[in-house]
Amino acid sequence: MAEGTGTSPTHIARLVRDAIPPMHPGGRPIVAGVALAAAGVRALTGRGTLPGLLATAATALFFRDPVRTPPLRTDAVLAPADGAVATVTETVPPAELDLPRVPHTRVSIFLTVLDVHVQWVPVHGRVARVQYSPGTFLSADLDKASEDNERNAITVVRADGVGVGVVQIAGLLARRIVCALRAGDEVAAGERFGLIRFGSRVDTYLPPGTTALVRPGQRTVGGETVLGLVAGPAER
Repeated sequence: MAEGTGTSPTHIARLVRDAIPPMHPGGRPIVAGVALAAAGVRALTGRGTLPGLLATAATALFFRDPVRTPPLRTDAVLAPADGAVATVTETVPPAELDLPRVPHTRVSIFLTVLDVHVQWVPVHGRVARVQYSPGTFLSADLDKASEDNERNAITVVRADGVGVGVVQIAGLLARRIVCALRAGDEVAAGERFGLIRFGSRVDTYLPPGTTALVRPGQRTVGGETVLGLVAGPAER
């Protein structure tokens, strides 16, 4: 059978790879642990093969890392996470974000255990600050979770000096926030930068003058959905 034809093994394998997202490296130790535990139960009891396989597959699904294609607009602020928009409100950014202490539009995205847990960079720019803060593990859909819960705040400054803030927030089930960014890193919109294990919430602080283009209840696709368009100098 000729390579490159619609029914060739190479083409079929490519279709399978495209349909099944790869796994984020941060999830591999967890999946391996679940698989080993399932194998141990099977070895000791001679039972549990199907439940073990299902548990391993479900855990691998939690850590899927799909490919995303960001829009070409350079003025877009992209959603940093998959999930449902919980709130869109005006508030002063938290102190750990290196942003002006004036009201910004905050878009809060709530992630369930069924959502993709990877996070994406919202804009092109340079990482000005990364600040981790320990805290509690309240339900992530509560408004005070933005201030009380364990969280990791990232400030990205665009080439025009406009800053965008992103905060990864732990929830009831989340016990591990992963962030690969460091101050001084140059980043591009749509790049993967982090992971929250087992769902939670991600807040994005849009620059002043930016009108939110999403509303509560709307589903977002991380790295693709436009949360808002940065205003030009004359509009700020």
